[in-house]
Amino acid sequence: MSLFEESRELSHFRQVFRKFVAREITPNVEEWEKNRAVPRELWRKMGKQGFLCQWLPEEFGGSNLDFRYSVVIDEELTRGGGAAVGVPLSSDVAAPYLYSYGTEELKERLLRRITTGEAICAVGLSEPNAGSDLAAIRTKAVRDGDHYVINGQKTFITNGSFADIIITACKIDSSKDPKASRNISLIAVEADSPGFHRGRQLEKMGRHMQDTTELFYEDCRVPASNLLGEEGQGFKYMMEKLCRERLEVCTKIITYAEECFKEGLKYSQEREAFGKRIGDHQANGFKLAQMATEVEIGRTFYNVLLEDFMRGEDITLKVSMAKAWLGEMLQRVSYQALQLHGGYGYMEEYRICRLFREARALTIFAGTTEIMNVIIARRLGLKGM
Repeated sequence: MSLFEESRELSHFRQVFRKFVAREITPNVEEWEKNRAVPRELWRKMGKQGFLCQWLPEEFGGSNLDFRYSVVIDEELTRGGGAAVGVPLSSDVAAPYLYSYGTEELKERLLRRITTGEAICAVGLSEPNAGSDLAAIRTKAVRDGDHYVINGQKTFITNGSFADIIITACKIDSSKDPKASRNISLIAVEADSPGFHRGRQLEKMGRHMQDTTELFYEDCRVPASNLLGEEGQGFKYMMEKLCRERLEVCTKIITYAEECFKEGLKYSQEREAFGKRIGDHQANGFKLAQMATEVEIGRTFYNVLLEDFMRGEDITLKVSMAKAWLGEMLQRVSYQALQLHGGYGYMEEYRICRLFREARALTIFAGTTEIMNVIIARRLGLKGM
C-alpha cells in the first residue's frame, strides 16, 4: 500500500480529529482572533483526546504513531481555520528537542505534561539582531554551581505568552568568538524560573490568535540538568531538527495553497459578470488553470518529500527547495484567489481574506525563502554563499 493510501487507522484518526476541529475550534476562531489568544483549555482537551505528541512512546504518554498523524493534524487545523493554533509548534517542533537530547529525568518530568496539555512548549531561537543568522545570537548562559545563569532576549516566539517550557538557544562561552556556532547550547527554561519574564505580545499582520511574544532572561537561574545534550552542540541539534520544522511548515503551505485555490475556484463558478460566470472569461480560466497546475505540482513534490522523511533519508536539500518554492507558489495562488474575488476579497467576511493574510508569513517562518536558497546553493557546491 502506498504511503498516501490512508490505512483504516489513519483515515479513522483523520475523521475523529476533523470532527474535533469542527466542534472545538472552527466555531471559536472569530473570538480567538479578537482576543489574540487560544484558551489553554483547548490544549487540555486535545491532550485528553490523544492529539498532542502522538508520536512519542507510550512511556511518555504518546501513542507511538508515525509522522503522518502529525501531518493530518496540521492539514485539518488549516482546513478548519485553526492553522494559527500553536499545537504543532509545541508537539512537533519543540517537544522533539526534549525527547532527543534531554536527560531521562527531564523527559520524564516534562514530556508527559506536554502530552496531556498541562504544559505548552516553545522554541526560543530568534533575537532582535539574530533571526536567520542563528550563529549570531547574543543570549549568554554562565555556569554557577548546579545552575546556569542566563541573560538575553528572544523575539517572535510562537506560544511565547503561555509557554511553560522554552527551548532556549544561548552561548555558554561567548568569550572566544561571539559568532561562533560551536558555542551555542540549548537549555530547557521553565517559565517559573527566577529571572524569566515575558514582554509584550506582538501585533502581527495576520495569525492573530497565535500569541507571538518577546521573552527576557535577566539573571535567569535554571538547573544545569536542564541542559539538552552537550554544551556547544546546540547549533548541530538545531540543524538536525530544523528539517522536521520546515517539513511541518511545508504541510501548512501546501494545505493553504489548496484551500486558497478552492476558494478562488468556488467564487469563480458562482459570481457572474458581463453575462457569464467570471471563471468562464478566458483570462480568469487560464489563471485558474495555472493555479491548479502549480498546486498539483506542489502536492506531488510535498508527497515525495514526506515519503523520503518517513524513510529516514536526509531531506535537507529537498525540504529547503520545498520551503522556498512552495512558499512562493502559495503567495502567487493566494494573490490570484483573492484577486478573483474583486472587492469582496478585501472583506473580512470572506474566507480568502484571512487565508491571504495568514499565508504571507509562510515564506518567513522556519527560514526565509532567501535563506533556503542559500542552503540550496551551498548543497550544490557553490561558494561565496
